Amino acid sequence: MKITAIRFAKLKVPLITPFKTAMRTVQNITDLVVIIETDKGVLGYGSAPSTPIITGDTHGSICYAINNVIGPHIIGMDIEDLNAICHKIQHAIVANSSAKAALEIAIYDLWAKRFDAPLYKMLGGGKPILSTDVTISVDHIEKMLADANLAISQGFEILKIKIGTDIENDIERVYSIHQDVAKRATLRLDVNQGWTAKQTVYAMQKLENIGVELELIEQPVKSNDINGLRYISERITTPVMADESAFSPLQVIDLIRSGAADIINIKLMKCAGLSQAIKIADLAELHDIPCMIGCMLEGSIGVAAAAHLAAAKASSISLIDLDGPALGQYDPVVGGVDFNLSNITLGQGAGLGIERINDLQELTWPF
Repeated sequence: MKITAIRFAKLKVPLITPFKTAMRTVQNITDLVVIIETDKGVLGYGSAPSTPIITGDTHGSICYAINNVIGPHIIGMDIEDLNAICHKIQHAIVANSSAKAALEIAIYDLWAKRFDAPLYKMLGGGKPILSTDVTISVDHIEKMLADANLAISQGFEILKIKIGTDIENDIERVYSIHQDVAKRATLRLDVNQGWTAKQTVYAMQKLENIGVELELIEQPVKSNDINGLRYISERITTPVMADESAFSPLQVIDLIRSGAADIINIKLMKCAGLSQAIKIADLAELHDIPCMIGCMLEGSIGVAAAAHLAAAKASSISLIDLDGPALGQYDPVVGGVDFNLSNITLGQGAGLGIERINDLQELTWPF
């Protein structure tokens, strides 16, 4: 089964409620869909959101990188040559992690279809059922409390609290939410690079001293502040998780060697696809470092691939943060992974198991 063409489409799903972090506010899930055609008529699906302030990628840059640079290297290759194809994708261009991730998702979808098996089984097996947390966007306290209680009423047992806009208000937000829901839900804290290292130690020691228990604190400082992460890790008891500081396997090795992080957050769009995510999961397991599997604000194509990876690498990936599809008003993808609030169930169809995609808007490059 050989690759014959690559084309693009767009999916847009309105959010149930605006997604707010210390870095941005978003109203819709908007994915670029990458469709790989083969000489057997079988299609592979991948996708990527536009995340210029995180990965540096926009939908325009993703299309250009695939159409003009990476794509020509893999057209004509046989899907069975998975490692060779991934090598071409990873080395055709530097950076452009979302473009590489979208392509690799479609390639792995086709590879598993070639052998008529669900992707997670091709990656090593595992249980096809996961449970995710849900994001509580940063807002005024009353709104965050209402969102937290609504999530718990819907069956979510783990809440990921977004903060990072103002240190004193953030402390008050976390304390108030903890007082209200701590006995009913596990709390994770995501600062999205919104604090300095000293602010983080100040805030966390204050919260810890008044009895606030958190499962983890995620990326409190800027992505390049590895010394800051280590400074924090040495001074608080709450586990520190690296997100934007952990793009590549090499960065993860540096984080582990320096003792800067207790947990690594793997995201396909950051690390440039499944092949690199697998390397990170294996590296972390080798050093007894737990991993979270996360996603950007994206729909169920890319998140399905992350779910398949999590099922196959459960010994390393013990924390699940794949709530992207659950934040949308509906899911246009039919078949494959079922995202039902906190419950994620992998289908038994080949590859990602996608049967059809509703509301798909075909695109012609350049656009």
